[in-house]
Amino acid sequence: QVQLVESGGGLVQAGGSLRLSCAASGNIISIDVMGWYRQAPGKQRELVAVIRSDSSTNYADSVKGRFTISRDNAKNTVYLQMNSLKAEDTDVYVCNARRVIGPAVRDYWGQGTQVTVSS
Repeated sequence: QVQLVESGGGLVQAGGSLRLSCAASGNIISIDVMGWYRQAPGKQRELVAVIRSDSSTNYADSVKGRFTISRDNAKNTVYLQMNSLKAEDTDVYVCNARRVIGPAVRDYWGQGTQVTVSS
């Protein structure tokens, strides 16, 4: 099992910055990919950014150039630095840890942290 605890959400004005943190505990050695998703009420969960065990990253087109995902292996923590925030970035941001088991995956999710950007 893997437990994920997010922090760092809040209210910020458009153009501002926030940094989200996701601390992982438990069977973290099994994690292959960690990432951030966001979800608004009534909408599908959307991938924001992922970082793999080889430190390669991918971003949603809507956040490229503004958001940066990084990891601190010593602290078992993944960060999402969000700059130049826009009102449309308002969402609940959820941390994900994924274990790849052959052709299958096992996903673990945090409880989510609210990010609100005022225009």
